[in-house]
Amino acid sequence: MASLAVRGLAKRFGDAVALHPTDLDIADGEFLVVVGPSGCGKSTLLRLLAGLEEPSEGRVLIAGADVTERTPAERGIAMVFQSYALYPHLSVAENIGFPLRMARRPRREIAARVAEVAALLDLSALLDRRPRALSGGQRQRVSIGRAIVRDPAVLLLDEPLSNLDAALRVKLRHEFARLHQRLGATMVYVTHDQMEAMTLANRIVVMRDGRVEQVGEPIALYDRPATLRVAEAIGAPAMNLLPVRIATVDGHGTTVALPEGGDLRVAARVPPAEVGGTATLGIRPEHFRPDPGGPFAGAVELFERLGPQSFAHLGRPDGSPLVAQLPADRHVTLGQVIRFSATPEQAHLFGPNGAAYPRLSP
Repeated sequence: MASLAVRGLAKRFGDAVALHPTDLDIADGEFLVVVGPSGCGKSTLLRLLAGLEEPSEGRVLIAGADVTERTPAERGIAMVFQSYALYPHLSVAENIGFPLRMARRPRREIAARVAEVAALLDLSALLDRRPRALSGGQRQRVSIGRAIVRDPAVLLLDEPLSNLDAALRVKLRHEFARLHQRLGATMVYVTHDQMEAMTLANRIVVMRDGRVEQVGEPIALYDRPATLRVAEAIGAPAMNLLPVRIATVDGHGTTVALPEGGDLRVAARVPPAEVGGTATLGIRPEHFRPDPGGPFAGAVELFERLGPQSFAHLGRPDGSPLVAQLPADRHVTLGQVIRFSATPEQAHLFGPNGAAYPRLSP
């Protein structure tokens, strides 16, 4: 295990900036997940950590040592890619043991270590098979086994589940969580799937346009998104975002005027000089409460009943949808108009620059 840090790390390809100067600290044994849309710079960050890309500026430190100039093999890092990249002519045992053979380790040591890793990943019965005889999930476990067989200081994973179907992704998410608990290794996991991030991470890094938007524990990012982009990236269904006008501010919060009329109190601190200006109101679907006199309304266009949860997708005059979670036993019909309210503490307010206004203490 080892801590990992970057200081002012940046990458440019000609005039295009893939990663703006970034500082990040990853604790020894931490499971850090980097999440963001395609092209946000998350895979570039991972490749810089691995030494597969040369930084335009900045440093990479592992266990406090500067490894910026070291090759991937010299960093004590292993990487699992989106594609399994297995050798088709080698057996599972030979694929897992390949890094040890390249390091010229004794045959007895290789056999013992391969058996140990295979048992850890539930591959012991498959050691004689070739990759073509394995399922996608089994191939990915072999890829992981090859990565951890040398006890790397840091394990990097670049969207390792994106090629798998939904059910298998859920199963392997659980296996990754158990693997981290058993290995205690420092892991950096890149994904565009926020459910993977929320399920696996000790902390999440949200990236957008080559910049780190926010770093924090999953529940902290969910409850206190620092920017609109974080609010959009974390949560399923996504947070409802509505354009509003700042009507009044005082020591107890802010009142905003809603697009269809009516107003709402928000537990946010807004400078008095911004009264009359525009902002974005954010409310998560589960924070709407059915209320015949509530300020939010819409006609049901789609109703999703998902076991213990139900979601109503509501049409609004401006064409933008509104999603509200309803009690599981609630029955609605298409076209039915439903009204909702929300408490000041469960509403978020973002300024014109996308940054969240400070929350008032409860």
